[in-house]
Amino acid sequence: MGEPSAARRLARFALGLDLARVPPPAVERARLLVLDILGCSLAASSMDFGRAALATARALGGPPEATLIGGGGRAGAASAVLANATLAHGLDFDDTREDAIVHTGCVAVPAALAVAQATGAPGAAALGAVIVAVEVMCRVGLAVPGRLHARHFHPTAVTGAFAAAAAAGRLSGLDEDRLVNALGICGSQASGIIEYLADGTWTKRLHPGWAAHAGVIAALLAREGFTGPERVLEGAHGVYAALAGGHDETALERLLGTLGHEWEIERLTFKPYPCGSIAQPYMDCALRLRTAHGLAPDDVAEIRCRTAPGPVPRLWEPLAAKHRPPNGYAAKFSLPYLLAVVMVRGRASLAEFTDEAVRDEAVLRLASRVSYELDETIDYPRQFIGQVGVRLRDGRWLEARQDHPRGGADHPLTAAELEAKFRGNAGLVLPAPRIDDIVAEVAALGRAPDVSGLMEAVQ
Repeated sequence: MGEPSAARRLARFALGLDLARVPPPAVERARLLVLDILGCSLAASSMDFGRAALATARALGGPPEATLIGGGGRAGAASAVLANATLAHGLDFDDTREDAIVHTGCVAVPAALAVAQATGAPGAAALGAVIVAVEVMCRVGLAVPGRLHARHFHPTAVTGAFAAAAAAGRLSGLDEDRLVNALGICGSQASGIIEYLADGTWTKRLHPGWAAHAGVIAALLAREGFTGPERVLEGAHGVYAALAGGHDETALERLLGTLGHEWEIERLTFKPYPCGSIAQPYMDCALRLRTAHGLAPDDVAEIRCRTAPGPVPRLWEPLAAKHRPPNGYAAKFSLPYLLAVVMVRGRASLAEFTDEAVRDEAVLRLASRVSYELDETIDYPRQFIGQVGVRLRDGRWLEARQDHPRGGADHPLTAAELEAKFRGNAGLVLPAPRIDDIVAEVAALGRAPDVSGLMEAVQ
């Protein structure tokens, strides 16, 4: 068979990771990721799509081994992660690994916590599983930057099952061969199209839920001896050939070679706004211009942005539809709406993405004056750049640029800011004393004998 397959090298890393040897900043990043994802999940649990996901998990049932976040009760681990990971991503408020354009925590955290709860694993094991899942998911995606989107697939949906299987396999005690089989099984479950962009329907929200569910199921099947292809990623008929039109072998080798030495979890971007991550540098630019120049909406004659070609089908076109998104979810992927709402309201919180909010005519009038031009020099997806120009009615031209999203390694959100974000999200459904309990449980997760206290607090 020649050199070990990518799946085997990922499996060896997943099973061999020693949390004590992981750099403390990476471990702390994992803890903050748990807190951030739990906040996003709790906020989503009372919303229509969240209630639908929780009801489905209850109907699927299974042994009462894993908590349904914000929903009360338990279900089988595979059923629980279907709901919990859908909640985690449903508000588009979760983290992103920029180059790969994958959302990691929405898969890694629900899968690790559910399987840790089901197996009685200690908190440190859950943190280790979160790290494993993030590292696996990032590398699977980073090998084909931009290629999955270009073929109309959602990268999180394609890569997520591998992450969940790595976390579940590690916590369930799979040996190397069985985990390789689990990863092989994931290849036949890797999917998720981006047609939701046309009408703002809910399928993107489901993608990490289904991926986490698929990964847990793959680990269960492999435990019972079910097999999957060894070269599931790089094979002639593998995921990269089928869904990405091929891959760069040198890049994949480099990514696999850094396992255990470089930590992608330290490169995640935590979101300050609940919407598409590519848009957020533009939003910061618009907000800075508004603040610095005291702009009112009627002062603005035109807003014009520079963009790489890659994001155009998701954030800009068809432009007429983006000027007037049909609902709150579609607005999260409309740069005209996103720029207009921060210029008009000075913020983009969850309240700006309700179906009622996106009918605000003051915002829509300004959105109609937003356009773009292509800039081939932007190295997307390696760069998420925001560049916004504003022409005022008095003839002045104002401009702002931001080279990286806020919340990433270049412009990090502090631990205090992330805790404040968690408290704001969790406060939509929980009383303050319960929120304090969750913060304390997450702070002590690495020393906890199990995750039962944390999961009880979030139900």
